[in-house]
Amino acid sequence: MAAHQEKKLAQERKHKTTQNDTQTSQVQWGRAWEVDWFSLGSILFLLMFAPLIVYYFIMSCDQYQCSLTEPLIDLLMGNKHLSDIWNKTPTLTYRAAAIYSLWVAFQVVLYMFVPDFCHKILPGYVGGVQEGAVTPAGVVNKYEINGLQAWIITHVLWFANAYYFHFFSPTIIFDNWIPLLWCANILGYAVSTFAMIKGYCFPTNAKDCKFTGNFFYDYMMGIEFNPRIGRWFDFKLFFNGRPGIVAWTLINLSYAAKQQELYGQVTNSMILVNVLQGIYVLDFFWNEAWYLKTIDICHDHFGWYLGWGDCVWLPYLYTLQGLYLVYHPVQLGTANAVGILILGLIGYYIFRVTNHQKDLFRRTDGNCRIWGKKPKYIECSYMSVDGTKYYSKLMTSGFWGWARHFNYTGDLMGSLAYCLACGFAHILPYFYIVYMTILLTHRCIRDEHRCFSKYGKDWKHYTAAVPYRLIPGVF
Repeated sequence: MAAHQEKKLAQERKHKTTQNDTQTSQVQWGRAWEVDWFSLGSILFLLMFAPLIVYYFIMSCDQYQCSLTEPLIDLLMGNKHLSDIWNKTPTLTYRAAAIYSLWVAFQVVLYMFVPDFCHKILPGYVGGVQEGAVTPAGVVNKYEINGLQAWIITHVLWFANAYYFHFFSPTIIFDNWIPLLWCANILGYAVSTFAMIKGYCFPTNAKDCKFTGNFFYDYMMGIEFNPRIGRWFDFKLFFNGRPGIVAWTLINLSYAAKQQELYGQVTNSMILVNVLQGIYVLDFFWNEAWYLKTIDICHDHFGWYLGWGDCVWLPYLYTLQGLYLVYHPVQLGTANAVGILILGLIGYYIFRVTNHQKDLFRRTDGNCRIWGKKPKYIECSYMSVDGTKYYSKLMTSGFWGWARHFNYTGDLMGSLAYCLACGFAHILPYFYIVYMTILLTHRCIRDEHRCFSKYGKDWKHYTAAVPYRLIPGVF
């Protein structure tokens, strides 16, 4: 009888937690209602300079062998003018436009019209129709999870062409890299602009929209929470997870093919970059259903930040290591190669196991075992908008007892491994680890600000129990 009552209380508490997540999110979800001057300045800076940063990195490889300082020195010394650099930059071509249009159209077809079959044949894989988190308006969107299938089909066709059909060269992406950049920018700006117009004129759900009245902030951070066309085409899931991330491994393969063409071999550093980043991409698609519960889907709106970022920033700056190795092939010593591989694999292990522990804890409401023991946790209470008190549990066991965002620590270890594979001759390959450190640290602060607003003094108890954010004993 006592066991039955305890089980019933646990179920009621879990139900209350779900209700509270829905109701409190209506106050705290997403982006700001009002824009301060610092936020506006940051937005304007990114809108103006993020496209230039991408161009500068890609141009420096094309014209300056990946040196980030020589273009500036040339300009400051008067050796060249901006017009000289711009005039040497490849322009948009019909070939690139055709390649990019076919690529995006093909991914739309795979996303919209090929129902997932991988979940029927792969044990442990969750695919097919899945539900996302509750939106602020109380809507539970459904998604066709078929990203792994899209990735497999795309890469099977890629290798079939490379070894049998020979319709195009495997170096096609590298050979058209800058013209494809213009195509990616056109799509990024087009979809961001369309999303803003749609938010004003015909939103999917008006209750899931936010307006600050500031054009630049609304354009960048988005108005609609989940803009959709029809029942299944979800802008956020498609652009977050399809054209850019499916292409990530193809881009690296194209770099490897170019290295083979130029030097007659593919270096072990290029192989390491392909393998380690390939593991990361495959992990994303294997856990795509889990991704529906992450900050990108659960809290961010769809605007320029995601639209342009997923079309341009991700495929062009996340692949800098492979691009660099085309211009500067690095053959690592065996010990260095093994060390980098181990670092990358340990980072991936920490990233994956940490996320698995949290997911298991949530799914079982703490009735599970972490590292062979019943998990410890701090129970937090918080109030909904109607004044009702609810409860939640924050785990302090396993990796989550080491640091509050230890999954990010594993992610950063993997990011560092990609960069180390490129040696130390240039700083360009290390942009990724610098960027990821800033990005993930900012996410820590964002997440903790939201949690403090939600849990209040109970959050202080949690941070006292788990005092470090990323690195135990340091930060």
